[in-house]
Amino acid sequence: MSFEELGLREEVIRGVQDLGFTQPTEIQEKAIPLLINDMTDFVGLAQTGTGKTAAFGLPMLNYVDFSKKHIQGLVIAPTRELCLQIAKDIEAFSKHIKDVNIVSVYGGASISDQIRKVKKGAQIICATPGRLQDMIERRVVKLGDVDMVILDEADEMLNMGFKEDIFNILSFTPDTKNVWMFSATMPNEVLKIRKQFMTDPVEVQVGKRNQAASTVDHYYFMVDYNSKYEALKRLLDFHPSIFGVVFCRTKRDTASVAEKLMKDGYNAEPLHGDLTQQQRDRVMNLFRSRTLNILVATDVAARGIDVDDVTHVIHYGVPDDKEAYNHRSGRTGRAGKRGTSLAIIGKRDQRKLNEIERMIDKKIEKAEVPQAKEICDNQLIYKMNQIREMEMDDELITPYMDQIMEVFQGYRWEDLLKKIVASELKTLLEYYQGSKDINLKQKSRDRVRGEKGRDRDKKSGEKNEKRERGETDSNRLFFNVGKLDGAKKGDIFKLIMDGAKVRKNDITEVRLMDKFSFVGLKGDVGKKIIDRLAGKNAFGRKLNVEFASKKR
Repeated sequence: MSFEELGLREEVIRGVQDLGFTQPTEIQEKAIPLLINDMTDFVGLAQTGTGKTAAFGLPMLNYVDFSKKHIQGLVIAPTRELCLQIAKDIEAFSKHIKDVNIVSVYGGASISDQIRKVKKGAQIICATPGRLQDMIERRVVKLGDVDMVILDEADEMLNMGFKEDIFNILSFTPDTKNVWMFSATMPNEVLKIRKQFMTDPVEVQVGKRNQAASTVDHYYFMVDYNSKYEALKRLLDFHPSIFGVVFCRTKRDTASVAEKLMKDGYNAEPLHGDLTQQQRDRVMNLFRSRTLNILVATDVAARGIDVDDVTHVIHYGVPDDKEAYNHRSGRTGRAGKRGTSLAIIGKRDQRKLNEIERMIDKKIEKAEVPQAKEICDNQLIYKMNQIREMEMDDELITPYMDQIMEVFQGYRWEDLLKKIVASELKTLLEYYQGSKDINLKQKSRDRVRGEKGRDRDKKSGEKNEKRERGETDSNRLFFNVGKLDGAKKGDIFKLIMDGAKVRKNDITEVRLMDKFSFVGLKGDVGKKIIDRLAGKNAFGRKLNVEFASKKR
């Protein structure tokens, strides 16, 4: 089926054709005819990267009357990045429609600029929940005449804690509106939205729920916990043309891994919640332009990243939330292109990986962390191909050829090539000289074991898994401020007592380091401190407060 056969208006079809799209994806082919022929509530279940933006964006453009200057279409997305990407795509689709005003509403940018654009007569708004709420409270955004509300990545918005915001926003919309909800999964909280704000919605599902994309190949590597970073470096070296995302479980891990990679000469940057919006924009602009080829990110920070041609996703450990594995992997293998998902795990992560396999209905193949010879072979071929394919301006180099030939007079070509290789790969060859095999060997397991044996293995596995992955300590907190921020022990005490309303006797110690601090606690006041202080500003930065790892 072509886009012309879906029943879209001519201007919309021309916009799609200008982008080079000729055939709709499965979710587009199933959703668009339904949405343009019958105004109805709708639920679309499809994985990230399947073309959901066009599945709701094109029908919305079909309906909106752009001669009117009030809000008719509202798209709500979980992150600023996704919000901007959706607005950009819909603007591209509407290229041939006159008088279109699509406005992005999101935090971290000038609200006055956004207010001015909305007041010019926005017909479509793409928004994140927090900033949209602010605009509603200021009575700038009025949703009384909205015809369509689209909830994109609904499960992600709820995972990120936007449930109350979504319910509140929808309460300002008319009963006559249609709600189109797109989600990769259908947890209970999403079902509640469906029940309360939708009437007999039509449901379209592409693939099984939580099923992995067919365009992504999945592998895992089993190593000792202390060898995880070494395994990551070997995988990056083995894939010299990688353009990928490394996912870590916490902000602290993300910052630490990115810092190590940068020190070791890799073109990497972190993306996590402690960065300012300006820093996030800088990192994402570098990544989108491929100036940066390795993005190290947390699950939350990377949600909504829509970057073309990501070759690899690397899981630096198994995520706590099984569904997060699929969302991570969905950053590659998009638009019909193949991608690769690589998981670096410890021995006790195997059980959780098996659960993920069953959930995504796809085998995650065991692979070996590459050895030195394999890595150097790949690097050599890559470097030599780079030299061979390099575009050269003869006019620039010809005047120097006599001097070059004089320098290398008497050299055999073989010796000259050896020197070229040595200059390109010397550091890498020296690093891997004498390196060891870091792969862990799996022991075979009996098919049938007694109940007692299973319980013992389970308890042992949980204990080791927690130890390997850094179990959190409910009696110690990590603060991302230290001596270099001008903090003193007394300041930390005062911050906690005043900001979290905790007694001094509940704090047993404050260990002040250069860039961070650890706080010892009595009782169960840790969660209260995190809830009240995390995200607040102190010592000139945004606070990251987490339970500390027992490994420290």
